[in-house]
Amino acid sequence: MYPALNTIDIVVSDLDASIAFYARLGLEFKVDEHSPEHAGCDLPNGLHVMLDTEGFRTPFLSGWSAPAGGPRTLLCFELDGPAAVDAKYAELVAAGHRGIAEPFDAFWGMRYATVADPDGNGVDLYAALPAS
Repeated sequence: MYPALNTIDIVVSDLDASIAFYARLGLEFKVDEHSPEHAGCDLPNGLHVMLDTEGFRTPFLSGWSAPAGGPRTLLCFELDGPAAVDAKYAELVAAGHRGIAEPFDAFWGMRYATVADPDGNGVDLYAALPAS
């Protein structure tokens, strides 16, 4: 049996700010009624995404500290089309989130852009370019 990737856990410094950021992308996180420092979101493709505060996660990760520098992992979200990439990037940047890469037409056939979530994690926005 192969391992199955079915959950991604993102350690965040501010749960409310992270929930608001990901809500702008269309993800609906629900805070756990038993643990107010933990929230989860089930995506249509079966992937479960969790947000855990640093205070909640740190006791389980001996010696953990928040990473510094640029993002080492990027979450990649496919949007409906190139115009949706431009619009979502503009919306997120206008809301005060840091743009990492402005929208561009990538050589691999996609419109691409990258923003940082409230903790500096990279969030890619992409869509297939029309066939030429």
